[in-house]
Amino acid sequence: MASPRLLRRCLLAALSAALVGSVAVGPARAQAAAPAAAAVTTFSDSFDGPAGSAVNGSKWTLETGDNVNNHERQYYTSGTKNAALDGQGHLVITARKENPAGYQCWYGSCQYTSARLNTAGKFNAQYGHVEARMKIPRGQGMWPAFWMLGTPVNWPDSGEIDVMENVGFEPSTVHGTVHGPGYSGSGGIGAGYTLPNGQAFADAFHTFAVDWAPDSITWSVDGNVYQRRTPADLGGKTWVFNKPFFLILNLAVGGYWPGDPDGSTQLPQQLVVDSVSVTTSDSAAGVPVRGLAGKCVDVAGANSANGTPVQLYDCNGTGAQAWTVGSDGTLRALGKCLDVTANGTADGSAVQLWDCTGGPNQKWTVTGAHDIVNPQANKCLDVTGNSSANGTRLQIWTCTGGANQKWTVG
Repeated sequence: MASPRLLRRCLLAALSAALVGSVAVGPARAQAAAPAAAAVTTFSDSFDGPAGSAVNGSKWTLETGDNVNNHERQYYTSGTKNAALDGQGHLVITARKENPAGYQCWYGSCQYTSARLNTAGKFNAQYGHVEARMKIPRGQGMWPAFWMLGTPVNWPDSGEIDVMENVGFEPSTVHGTVHGPGYSGSGGIGAGYTLPNGQAFADAFHTFAVDWAPDSITWSVDGNVYQRRTPADLGGKTWVFNKPFFLILNLAVGGYWPGDPDGSTQLPQQLVVDSVSVTTSDSAAGVPVRGLAGKCVDVAGANSANGTPVQLYDCNGTGAQAWTVGSDGTLRALGKCLDVTANGTADGSAVQLWDCTGGPNQKWTVTGAHDIVNPQANKCLDVTGNSSANGTRLQIWTCTGGANQKWTVG
């Protein structure tokens, strides 16, 4: 979270991500998606089970204790009083106003109970698409979070990735942040994402995610990218995010950042988690997409600027040719998405690299017939003019079955 997380008691954490979807694109192309050579769901929990039952103990550990350093007001409990399934495919983490029986917090009596879960010792992620679909609580003093800690934990040197945090006095805004040596606590590096038109995150479920690759972390809400961080953003400080991290879900109450609950805060409050998943590619940095003459889909000049052409080029193993297949139907490289220029659907519409927006011009289906199809246009990724020359621009075109439209992912 956006303040120190080094706990003097047993407080760690957990999380997970998503899987590649297949989109029907019309009778002529309703083939099955390509085998999972492109992406593998390495962790997934949809929280199915009877109402009142505990979370899956093979995936999650419930922590107990209080958080000294953040001056939070809750005590994290074990059992199902503060963390239980609701019988409708959700994990419900409940914050209650009550003193935990028989426990004195480090700085005085705890006033609330809540829960914190982690995957430490059970699942570590290193790169991939990490996401959770959740509905957050509301109210002054509430502090829900979905985040990751580097292992072994030696905070802040081991690193922290906050996928999502919200403080109750900002009902329309969530934050994504990285913490590490020299940029921890209030010095963490990140940004916020605000819903339009005064909507509150507590009103509905939203999907919070990071796409994590070597030397790159990209944050999104409901598929809308709002920041990307690389070592260049650290001002010469050490990037500590090219190693395993475990995942954490929790609902804190009070603390230096959110402040304490007040008379306007209605308790109990709940963090409702619909799903958590982590999807990784066979290669941590992504996989090549090979086509005509055995050449690769390539971002021209390895330039991550919006509008950079995507072309055919000799395969060279660089990041410009390392693609991941997103759970949301995107193809991503250099932290951005394969995009049909100007939302085009006509034959000859060029493809490019662009910030991931969640738009239909960035959705792709990889079929068992080795087509890569944009469902909106019902057209195939195509090498212009059937030319295998380096630098040939890629486009979309009516699917013909030609060699210039056949691709192997991975």
